[in-house]
Amino acid sequence: MPESLAWLPDNLSLPESVLPLLISTTLLILGVIALKVVIAGVIRRNVASSELRGRLLVNSRNALVLLAVFGLVFIWGEQLRSLALSIVAIAVAFVVATKELILCVSGSILKGGAGSFSIGDRIQVKDFRGDVIDQTLLTTTLLEVGPGKASHQRTGRMIVLPNALFVSEPVTNESFTDHWDFHVFTVPFKREDNWPAAREALLNAANRHCESYLDTARKYMSKVGTARGLEVPSVDPRVTIQAPAAGEIHLTVRLPTRTGQRSYIEQAILSEVFLNNDFSAKKAEPETSKTSKE
Repeated sequence: MPESLAWLPDNLSLPESVLPLLISTTLLILGVIALKVVIAGVIRRNVASSELRGRLLVNSRNALVLLAVFGLVFIWGEQLRSLALSIVAIAVAFVVATKELILCVSGSILKGGAGSFSIGDRIQVKDFRGDVIDQTLLTTTLLEVGPGKASHQRTGRMIVLPNALFVSEPVTNESFTDHWDFHVFTVPFKREDNWPAAREALLNAANRHCESYLDTARKYMSKVGTARGLEVPSVDPRVTIQAPAAGEIHLTVRLPTRTGQRSYIEQAILSEVFLNNDFSAKKAEPETSKTSKE
């Protein structure tokens, strides 16, 4: 055995089913080569125009290549079909094994393409709410804010969300604007409480706390509305009335505030209103019965 073939194993043998295919492939290639030589010779001898001769040679060569490809597919069709089925089976197994990772990558592409949020935004996904501090291809990291949806204090806990959540769950972005936000909070009362006075006190306190920056916030919101093609919302503080259940009155306060100061201004307004006022229902004084003198 030549030294160049010394690395081959001594018992190397081909499967019996492959040998006829190799013979057929060899005969096909030899037949195509022979046919090419014959056709090229005929063209060169019988075609006088060089331009036409070149075109015929190129077309005949391409036709023979196409014939060879079809012949190889016909010869090796069964083996190619088995190979394709094997590849499909491997691909399906790979997709099933890495489904969560694929969903995470898809979620990352989705939130990036949609511009759902960026670093520093406060978002909520399902029951998870917090400030975005990091994003990777597979995960998004939040600093938790809570407890509940009405609180704006960080709990000190970190939440790592798989990006697969963004494929099937809606995202609430509480940081619509960069410098100014609308803050909404609700104060519940009983129906018999003096809620009209509470409404007036809350509105006065909100106007007093927003007075220093109300014009600046109004100009900024007008600029944002023009840039995004939206109707400019009213920036003035307002208090609306809701009756979610029989015997209850809820006063909903909405006011503009600087980004990051929502909790501060809410606490300032509530402290001012409830330290200086009592809106509880006044108990009716018992009627004194008059004693008749005998």
